[in-house]
Amino acid sequence: MITRQKTIAIIGRGIWGSTLASLAKQNNYEVKTWSRSSSENLESIVASSQVIVSAVSMAGVRPTIEKLSSIKLLSDTIIVTATKGLDAITTKTPSQLWQEAFRNFPIVVLSGPNLSKEIQQGLPATTVVSSVSDEAALTIQRIFATENFRVYVNQDPLGTELGGTLKNVYAIAAGVCDGLNLGANAKAALLTRALPEIIRIGTHLGASSETFFGLSGLGDLLATCDSPLSRNYQVGYKLSKGYSLEKILMEVEGTAEGLNTTKVLIQLAKKEKISVPITDQIYCLLQGETTPSEAVKGLMQRDLKSEY
Repeated sequence: MITRQKTIAIIGRGIWGSTLASLAKQNNYEVKTWSRSSSENLESIVASSQVIVSAVSMAGVRPTIEKLSSIKLLSDTIIVTATKGLDAITTKTPSQLWQEAFRNFPIVVLSGPNLSKEIQQGLPATTVVSSVSDEAALTIQRIFATENFRVYVNQDPLGTELGGTLKNVYAIAAGVCDGLNLGANAKAALLTRALPEIIRIGTHLGASSETFFGLSGLGDLLATCDSPLSRNYQVGYKLSKGYSLEKILMEVEGTAEGLNTTKVLIQLAKKEKISVPITDQIYCLLQGETTPSEAVKGLMQRDLKSEY
């Protein structure tokens, strides 16, 4: 195992990239950051870095991969993806895109109940790092673990990634639920039924069901669906109050990845014949085909059936 102190390159200077940079700096790592607006050349940032962290939006993943593909990286480089989303062209996850482009480098997924503003305030938080390479995952664990930020490891990168990605759809639904003042019973029912939908999708795609009961699954679902700090929750909440989606997106800070994820997930579910009733209603709502109240009614009027 390489023991020298590593240099970390973080691509993306948004709130999440800045948060990850701060965590690594707390452990005295040399951290370099880069974004599209940087005056520095990307090659000068990553060429001497043993760890490259992609903290860009889903829309930025492909362009970032294309830029890095033309740069000669150190042979022991570890690539970390901290993006939660699905590719609109292939329906693949970020780590799958990264692994296709960089087959000879270990890819690590970082995902969990990570509201950036809380972490920046020093409040206790946890996350998961996952890779088929145990050594790579343990290395990333050491880099980001701090007194208030606990990092766990698992060996299911796909499940870890899907848990963090799919929960954004249900966060929109949770915002609608709270915005309509439907009460604690309805919110509990929504989250309880959202989890099996996530597991149904994830296991169909090859992930382990156990992963979705962990931090990057249930943990991230609870945090994102119950916090006004969540951009996706804000979208659902404001839709329930009658705001147009265009106006909401102008007001929301950063990218609400649940919007793109919902569209891609509907395509994927149709192709793979996966039942996604909650996602169906959120998709219709985002497309302007139904109202928040009608979406709730649609879910409540589904055929009576066994719970399991």
